[in-house]
Amino acid sequence: MTKAETKAETKAETKAEEAGPAPRALPPRRRGPLRTLAWTGGAALLAAAVAVAATGFGGGDTGTAAAGRTPPATAQVTRTTLTQTKTVDGTLGYGAPVTVTGKSQGTITWLPAEGSVITRGRAVYSADADRRPLLYGTMPLYRELRDGVEGKDVELLERNLDKLGYTGFDVDDTFTWATREAVEDWQEDLGLDVTGTVRPGDVVVADGRIRVAELRKALGDSASGPVLTATGTTREVLVDLDVADEHLVRKGMPATVELPDGGTVKGEVASVGKVATETTTGNETATTVEVRVSVTGLKKAYDAAPVDVTIVSERRENVLAVPVGALLALAEGGYGVQVVEGSGPAAGTRYVPVETGMFADGQVEVEGVPEGATVAVPR
Repeated sequence: MTKAETKAETKAETKAEEAGPAPRALPPRRRGPLRTLAWTGGAALLAAAVAVAATGFGGGDTGTAAAGRTPPATAQVTRTTLTQTKTVDGTLGYGAPVTVTGKSQGTITWLPAEGSVITRGRAVYSADADRRPLLYGTMPLYRELRDGVEGKDVELLERNLDKLGYTGFDVDDTFTWATREAVEDWQEDLGLDVTGTVRPGDVVVADGRIRVAELRKALGDSASGPVLTATGTTREVLVDLDVADEHLVRKGMPATVELPDGGTVKGEVASVGKVATETTTGNETATTVEVRVSVTGLKKAYDAAPVDVTIVSERRENVLAVPVGALLALAEGGYGVQVVEGSGPAAGTRYVPVETGMFADGQVEVEGVPEGATVAVPR
């Protein structure tokens, strides 16, 4: 090295020492995940944190994250059954009451006890010491039944006589001499005047067994007018369902009824009303349809008790699902998940786009990732 070169090198080293150490290059700035909210469909709306991916997926898998960076939480892609539910208020009882009306000018001489159950052929009440028995059917008697009369009301009477053990006639829609003889035998057994005819006020017609809900008359009152109110004997829940939710419910759907004591019983939607009812409370107007839910396994007696009814509005069986929090909103639209591969220091992740289906119970149905795969659940 020449003397001039040595001098130049010494001068450069002196300037470097005066300037201090050279600044280090900063690593590229990483964008942190932006958290948004995603809501599940169905009755139980579930809020979940959904991270927005900083880069697009480009229609396929992206690069792998740095090895050794383990996600804060993980979950597996599992095969399961998802259900959406709707919880509504209801009233547990025996169904809507009906009024039993007396049609004679006599005097009430006997009444059943409230809560008692009356079956076919048994007395519902007595007027002037004559029993008014219960017959099963859906058509009330509206005329006197006697020889030569034909119609559905005749068939109703004959069917009941047959069920009560009276014979000698054909169950059809014609009142014959054989029918009259059976009626006479029946009247004699009941201790009634034997006339061979049946008038509308002589019997009470209901579609099955009845339970006495409330007495409207007392002994000694006139037998004309409302005598008592009665219900069916099957426990059921009446729900006034908002018409906006009517599409979620159909006959036969399973339900769970939460009782006042905190216990639960199984139920099933027995019927969905076809006529909407509008009610106004203060400044608010509600339009509802009546939904009846039958219940089973009820051990404690409840009458007109408020309950919560959870109805399964939709079910998806044998689907792949991940926690809702595992979803990542893609910059180019849609959703994806962060799949974790490997373990320990060699662990890495990659982003995979997915198609979403039902949201329920904090999980979401997904397609595009295999069963058993591990996905990150950002916190």
